[in-house]
Amino acid sequence: MTLKNKFKWIKSLRTQSFCVLLLVGILPLVVFSTILMNTYRSKAVAQRVSELEARGTILCNLVISSAFFSNDSTEEVESELTQVSDIYDGRILVVNTNLVVLKDTYGLEEGKTLIIKEVVDCIKTAKTVEVNSAENREQIIIPVLGSDGSTSSGAVIMDCSMNSVTKMYENIKTISLTLILLLGVIVIVTSVLYSGQVVKPIVEASASIAHITQGDFNETLELTKYTELEDMQDKFNTMLSGLQNLEDARQEFVSNVSHELKTPITSIKVLAESLIGQEGLPVEIYQEFMVDINNELERMNKIINDLLSLVKMEKSAATVNISEINVNEFVEGILKQLRPIAEQRNIEIIFESVRPVTAQIDDVKLEMAFRNLIVNAIKYNYDGGWVRVSLNADHKFFYLKVSDSGVGIPEELQDSIFERFYRVDKARSRETGGNGLGLAITRSAILLHRGSIKVHSVEKQGTTFNVRIPLIYIE
Repeated sequence: MTLKNKFKWIKSLRTQSFCVLLLVGILPLVVFSTILMNTYRSKAVAQRVSELEARGTILCNLVISSAFFSNDSTEEVESELTQVSDIYDGRILVVNTNLVVLKDTYGLEEGKTLIIKEVVDCIKTAKTVEVNSAENREQIIIPVLGSDGSTSSGAVIMDCSMNSVTKMYENIKTISLTLILLLGVIVIVTSVLYSGQVVKPIVEASASIAHITQGDFNETLELTKYTELEDMQDKFNTMLSGLQNLEDARQEFVSNVSHELKTPITSIKVLAESLIGQEGLPVEIYQEFMVDINNELERMNKIINDLLSLVKMEKSAATVNISEINVNEFVEGILKQLRPIAEQRNIEIIFESVRPVTAQIDDVKLEMAFRNLIVNAIKYNYDGGWVRVSLNADHKFFYLKVSDSGVGIPEELQDSIFERFYRVDKARSRETGGNGLGLAITRSAILLHRGSIKVHSVEKQGTTFNVRIPLIYIE
């Protein structure tokens, strides 16, 4: 197994959609929970500190009002200190300005001097100082202000436990993690199921396409689950219909080519067998048969040459030899060659040129196209009729119009006349030497020049072909 195939699953739509759904479902949940927990912890700590400061301020006021610094055995102060320390599971010390501990709820430091920088700063500045003494504990040093409100008479040191806050935080954290895991499982299951549903129509489409690659263009996609897939289905089925039409056209083309080539070959075979089977025929009979054989060979040669011309022009990379050509002289040269053919049936050819026209064209290919149009106008005309060729131009295109007074084309057949081997009147086409390739060649040559051709015809009144070609060839 190659490295590419080994990691092919990473590029899978199902894998990627699963990962996206997982990230969208779980990542915001984790981030939101983390932010919420951190916010709760900081709010809870801030609230506990605020409570401690409020209780400390009350203690400080009680110390001043009870003259505790002059009488350190005040029962009211001691009772309040004990009660507050029990409530907050902490330790409270009261020091005077000399940093002597007058009261310690733990009874460990009374009468000792407490030299701590934060305590000194608190008494000196008469401002509350907050100290994080240890994990899960909060220490606040509150100045005991004198009657003037600006001088410190001592300080109350509150060292309280934050275990209750931490315990509540841990409980909420546990609940949150449990919910995240539960929701994570739900998101994973949902992602697996949904990603499977997303890729299911694509897998079905892949199976249909695999079947189509075997050559069955009658197979169609059925993708009705999503609007985008329905649009893809319509476009794909339209493409399949086009491919089926191309396949039908290819088969018809092969059939037509086989038929067209078989007809002269059969005639040649019959004529040759007639000559072989009969001895002692006059030279005139031999000559007549040889003329017929030669005519059939010429007919077959014309079909092959027309096919080669058509194939060359229908190639996507067909070679186009572009040169600057005087279109007026170019058209007049074609008409000069065809006038003798028209005169045999007393058909008048009229050329109308509005202005001089110069364009970048492949004169060989366009001569073939224009010649086919004018020859058809002569072939399918009435004796004594007319063919009018008009040339005009604007700043971007030149326009060639070929009109005749001929038999016309039925309206329901006009969309088919540019198809290969298509003939409106097959009997008359055979009489005039037509093989149904002329207009297909004409259309291909015009399209090679990025041009267009349209037809308008009325039965028994005549036909008009309108050709538009850019003056400057577009690559």
